[in-house]
Amino acid sequence: MTRPLWRKSLFLCACLMGLPVRCASSPSDPQPVREPAVAGSWYPGDAGALERLIDNLLNAAPSADLKGRLIALVAPHAGYAYSGPTAAAAYRQAQGSKYDAVVILAPSHREYLEGASVYARGCYRTPLGAVPVDEDLADAIISGDKKDIQAGMAGHRTEVGEHSLEIQLPFLQRALPDLKIVPIVIGNHTLKSARRMADAIARAVENRQVLLVASSDLYHGEDYRACVEISGNTLDDVQKLDVKGLARGLDKGRCQACGRGPILIAMMASKHLGADRARTIARTNSNDVIGKRGGYVVGYGAVALFASGGDADEEARFPKEAKHELLEIARASVEHSAKDEPLPPLDVRCAALNETGAAFVTLKRKGRLRGCIGCLPPGRMPLGLTVQQMAKKAALEDPRFRPVQPEELREIEIEISVLTPLQPLDDVKKIELGRHGLWIRKGYASGVLLPQVPVEQGWDCQTYLERICLKAGLPTDAWKDADTRLWTFEAIVFGEPER
Repeated sequence: MTRPLWRKSLFLCACLMGLPVRCASSPSDPQPVREPAVAGSWYPGDAGALERLIDNLLNAAPSADLKGRLIALVAPHAGYAYSGPTAAAAYRQAQGSKYDAVVILAPSHREYLEGASVYARGCYRTPLGAVPVDEDLADAIISGDKKDIQAGMAGHRTEVGEHSLEIQLPFLQRALPDLKIVPIVIGNHTLKSARRMADAIARAVENRQVLLVASSDLYHGEDYRACVEISGNTLDDVQKLDVKGLARGLDKGRCQACGRGPILIAMMASKHLGADRARTIARTNSNDVIGKRGGYVVGYGAVALFASGGDADEEARFPKEAKHELLEIARASVEHSAKDEPLPPLDVRCAALNETGAAFVTLKRKGRLRGCIGCLPPGRMPLGLTVQQMAKKAALEDPRFRPVQPEELREIEIEISVLTPLQPLDDVKKIELGRHGLWIRKGYASGVLLPQVPVEQGWDCQTYLERICLKAGLPTDAWKDADTRLWTFEAIVFGEPER
């Protein structure tokens, strides 16, 4: 199998840095206990200090109230001083739940291997104790794809110093009772082989209560602005559960993730297991964590993938057919508008689109914002007509951009946000990033930001409030004024499939 360029670069980088690099080992290599490799450096080596740190991080992390069955998490794997709070935000969503096992997918930074290497026997040890391997589940996963998945020590040996899997374990040990794991290190792969591995994992766990964890950091480089943008692109594709879009973005540099294989496999396996939603819980980068911009910067994100369980209100009003029809309406509106043609007549098929509704239509080109216009609840027109008109305005009338040109249409991506009713906000502590959009009004000044914006931009709650003030043309602290009013709303967000 030919090594892709990204894997060759990673392997060469390890060699140049003088890191241990070995070939895949035999499944018979004896090592019943995998001792910690980075305790005392990447995270505290003292059990008491480690326990206190993780408990404090978990207690401070937000609960996203996912309203569904959690299937998978994406969590970063840098040193706890950098990515610890973001990792805690991921594990907070699973804390206290009961799982038969956790399947951890982690990239191999320091050792080249083909496919996946499963530590199928014994246990992993951390300062908090030993974590046993679920050997039956490990065998079931291996037997499901013997071409790509092997039992072995590659990527797991303590002396190699791989951190990406180990660093997840202390969080899991504190968050989940009676923990058992299947540790899997992912090496060289194609999208096709990743799909085979995902199918094998999904088949092995589908009758068990199992949590999947994908270990990955995001952007790595010297450009802070690029870190914010590229990490945002990556998280956006994960949130859309857009496997092909993410794979294409990773290949072309629009996205970055050192754990590309773990994320892609977790996304595909999760969808097989019923995941229909993903939400970014937290996002930051190493520059923001240390409070100093410049120099090397790494992006971090925490994402939950879950099955909504058919959220009654949303599914009743927005079955897949209604979403597809709204996207068709928006696409036709953008294309006719860009070509200076009259909008086609509306003859909606789904009755729900005849109900009054509010929505925003967002246009992107190559991952960059190209236009966004919408209206606030409750809306004044039927939802189908609202989307048609907002799509036209987003293409032609967003004052931040020139009108969309016909030659751009092949690269335009459309996202629709259907808004729920406005709720007065009496306490800013109730704002949930990624869930709540904001509308601010003071006198004649007003502004709105969609729920996905603070997540895409990596803002904390304070920054979110400051930016909504700026959006309205107000001072950044205007949200504190007695005569300022704030409302929250939620959004049902969906976009086009890969074009």
